[in-house]
Amino acid sequence: MKVLITGVAGFIGSNLASRLLSDDTLSDLDIEVIGIDNLQYGLKENIPRDVKFFKIDIRNGKIHKLFKGADAVFHLAAKNCTSDCQKDPRETADINITGTINVFEAARWAGVRKIIYAESSALYEGSGLLPTPESAVQPKSFYAVSKLAGMHFAEVYKRYYGMTFTALRYFCVYGPIQDYRRTIPPVMSAFIIKLLKGERPVIYGTGEKRRDFVYVDDVNDFHLFCLRDSRTDHETYNLGSGENHSVLEIYDKVSRILGVRIEPEFKPDLPGEAQMTLADITKASALGWQPKTDIETGLIHAVHYIKSEMASGRI
Repeated sequence: MKVLITGVAGFIGSNLASRLLSDDTLSDLDIEVIGIDNLQYGLKENIPRDVKFFKIDIRNGKIHKLFKGADAVFHLAAKNCTSDCQKDPRETADINITGTINVFEAARWAGVRKIIYAESSALYEGSGLLPTPESAVQPKSFYAVSKLAGMHFAEVYKRYYGMTFTALRYFCVYGPIQDYRRTIPPVMSAFIIKLLKGERPVIYGTGEKRRDFVYVDDVNDFHLFCLRDSRTDHETYNLGSGENHSVLEIYDKVSRILGVRIEPEFKPDLPGEAQMTLADITKASALGWQPKTDIETGLIHAVHYIKSEMASGRI
């Protein structure tokens, strides 16, 4: 099986590539991984050695030839930092809408059997329904609206061209290789790095916002379901843990694991963010998928990764 990943140098993409190449349960598929990334947000060193990598932007028409012979595509490339998207809606639309259409076109012309693509839990920003089911779509930010557009384009490609899609709405995915270089880094990586450096962590708002955090290995378990199980065809799934934790709780847990406590610096809240996220994972669980990694274990893995990065001088 030939699998192509867009955004292969990013957090989820690089972890997925590693899993596809190393998971014993996939040995019968003899998987070859093709990866594309423009390296604007991802890092080349994140990409596993056995990936056939091409540095190219998803908006470039030349990506079409790279899709030839692909059996499945994971479309993960995106501009996904909400604050950056709010500052530059034009680039957000160009990458997340125009780029996504270019990926869908490349897959169509190549006759790709299945496209598994990233939507986002940001689509639920305006919904007050908790836990949030897949039906409660109410986007507010530029980022969320750009993801909504991708959803509608997928529906039209399915209707007119008979293409097969699976949409995944990730909640707060965390773990090794999480992108700590973003303008506003993910909260877990940011806390770990600051505390290890002896600096004050930054909390935006009061710290009472609650998020559904899901470990990247659990997300990859579901990715494998998508490759093998036709029940996922033409469906949309929430990928979260079904639990949530406040930002202050995460700070306390990280502080306890590191044995370091430095008073956080509180800054004004970020605009356009939901106060609480909590995934209804009933639909994904009906396939037999369940998150296995508890928050403490996941944080310990994240700490080990950040420490190794710091020891090597990359942080």
